[in-house]
Amino acid sequence: MNSTVNDQLRRLIELQQIDSKILNKKCMMDEIPSKISEAEVPLKITQADLDKMKQSHESLEKKRRDKERQLEDINEKIKKLKARTAEIKTNKEYQAHLREIESAEKERYAIEDEILVAMEALDVSSNEVKAAEAKVISEKEKVDILKRKLDEETSEAKKELTMLKEKRAWIVDALDRDMYSQYMILFESGNGLAVTEARGEICQGCNMNIPPQLFVEIKKNEEIIYCPQCYRILYYSP
Repeated sequence: MNSTVNDQLRRLIELQQIDSKILNKKCMMDEIPSKISEAEVPLKITQADLDKMKQSHESLEKKRRDKERQLEDINEKIKKLKARTAEIKTNKEYQAHLREIESAEKERYAIEDEILVAMEALDVSSNEVKAAEAKVISEKEKVDILKRKLDEETSEAKKELTMLKEKRAWIVDALDRDMYSQYMILFESGNGLAVTEARGEICQGCNMNIPPQLFVEIKKNEEIIYCPQCYRILYYSP
């Protein structure tokens, strides 16, 4: 009788070890999306910064184009004003005409200065955009490297899970049906831990004390013994 129970206990211990590994693999795979999302945060921030810089750059480009159109208009105006000079008859009209030309030329100089300022700002903006684009590429490479690494880990974990599940099936087939049902109840209620070690009169599942006489019986590994506190199956590892 003791040999049979001891054999069942050994299989339960092996089953728990396998199930713990399966849980760890599944947990690792479940965490992958959050790891990728976390890694993508710097990329998203950098991309958002780049988008703002590009918008600012486009705004500067539009301002430069608008000023260049204004410059074309004012040059055309000055050209027409100068063409009319010969038509003026009186000195009073001539003086007024010169003032109009002078005002238009001042306006042209102001627009030319604004175009120069816009072009200088565009040069600075262009360099900032290039730097931001390089940073986006760098952050994207980091994310891509992580994704490839996680893909490899996932592929390896799936292979290991297949092997673990095969080994699990063999152990379950060798277990008493009622014992396996009890194990699964404890596994679900114990957050994935149905079988745990008793060490130094302490249950490693709930960290509660085990009565000395009960600990003596557990150390024999001859019976299926449950923790008085958390009801997990206990075993002793010499």
